[in-house]
Amino acid sequence: MSERNPSVIRKRRHVRVRRKITGTASRPRLCVFRSLNHIHAQIVDDSGGLTLVSMSTLDPEVRSRTDGMVKVKKAEAVGTSLAERAVEKGIKQVVFDRGGYQFHGRVKALAEAARQAGLEF
Repeated sequence: MSERNPSVIRKRRHVRVRRKITGTASRPRLCVFRSLNHIHAQIVDDSGGLTLVSMSTLDPEVRSRTDGMVKVKKAEAVGTSLAERAVEKGIKQVVFDRGGYQFHGRVKALAEAARQAGLEF
């Protein structure tokens, strides 16, 4: 039964991808978590075990701007705000970790908005 559970399948895919992707101090990892109603993104330096920048739809800065928007537009707002914070801290290049999700919909919107705001993948 657990082989067909979508969350188990996503976790397996995520573990498989994470074997290859790691964030360093020079090129940290932008990881995404998508829940039913919200999306969370953070930029992580795996070598130091530090979260450098984080943003989600629950963040007051984003929440005030996204009331009444659809989830894809909220994801775009999160991507833009995250990239702006990262550029302020001097982070320009990142490795994108889609978290085992398909590069589609909200994950794609977040990634493209972050690229538009100045991050390089």
